[in-house]
Formats: sequence, structure tokens, C-alpha cells
Amino acid sequence: MELLTPAEGKLALSHARHVLHEHVAQEPYTEPEFPPVFSKKRGVFVTLTKHGDLRGCIGFPHAIMPLRDAIREAACSAATGDPRFPPVTPKELSDISVEVTVLTEPELLDVVPADRPAAITVGKHGLIVRGYGRSGLLLPQVPVEWGWNVTEFLDHTCMKAGLPRGCWQESSVQIFTFEGQIFSEKDGSHK
Repeated sequence: MELLTPAEGKLALSHARHVLHEHVAQEPYTEPEFPPVFSKKRGVFVTLTKHGDLRGCIGFPHAIMPLRDAIREAACSAATGDPRFPPVTPKELSDISVEVTVLTEPELLDVVPADRPAAITVGKHGLIVRGYGRSGLLLPQVPVEWGWNVTEFLDHTCMKAGLPRGCWQESSVQIFTFEGQIFSEKDGSHK
């Protein structure tokens, strides 16, 4: 995966922030000239937090549209389309922090279920669990934020899919891994 430079990461965050204000507060926004990487199809998630608490998180695990468009769609959806939260209001915008995670394409973890934990690195991999007609995704930063080990990370991804803990041990349940390049307003840095 072609990594974004720190300057491109700041541009991704700025783009998400401006789109958020445009969408929620109807503030006019003219998109800047983007570097070539923003025209490449990439998976991306936009995460909104308010005072450290999740306020919305939506994205695209697969590279289905150019990065600049994926950031726009994810930012709008995280603000007003995450079914777990009411829509973000204009008054909240100053209290919201934005995080953009640019993803690698998910890859099937092609090992027997008992070997799955050894093939996953907490802090490096994000997970998608798919089985029984359901799927769930957790970004690479989630287990780090919660202090989970690999087994807890797998269990929580199963639960995110609406499946029972431990279903990752079944061969009929698929596990996909991906990596993410994280850019965050919270600390002004990127990982």
C-alpha cells in the first residue's frame, strides 16, 4: 500500500473536517487540489469523538472509490448516518475530534482457526469477521485503546458482527485482516 505522507495525512484530516462542517452546518467548502494519491481507490474510515467518547464511525473497508470521495462519504455518514448515535449538530462541531484511517485491502486470514491468534498483531491489524450472514469490523486502534489481547480482539469483533464470542474458532467463520494508517486531530500526529 502506498502510504500517505504526513502532509497528505493532514490534508486528509482537513478535508474530513471541512466536509463535516459543510454537511452539518452548511458552511461552503471548495475542495483543494489534491495530490495524486487522493485519486486512487482506497478503503477509509472516519471516526468522530466528543470529549474522548465515540460519536460516530463509518467507512469503507474495501477500495471502491477514490480516497477524496471515500473521505467525503465517510465523514458525512459518521456525522449523520451512524445508527448508534443521533446526528451531529452544528453546536457540537467545536467539541468533535476527527480521525481518518486509510486502509489496506482486507485479506483472508488463510490459517486453521486454532492458528488465527498467532497470525494477528494487536496494534497492527484491523479485523473483519464474516459468518452466518453477518459481518463486523474493528479498526487496528480499537484493541489498543481498550487494552485487549488478541483473543479479546477476536471475540469483540465477533460480537460487533452480532455473533457469539469465540465463533472465530469455527472454520465456517472467515477472518480478514487489514492495516490502517491513522491520522488524528486529537494529538496532531499520525501513526
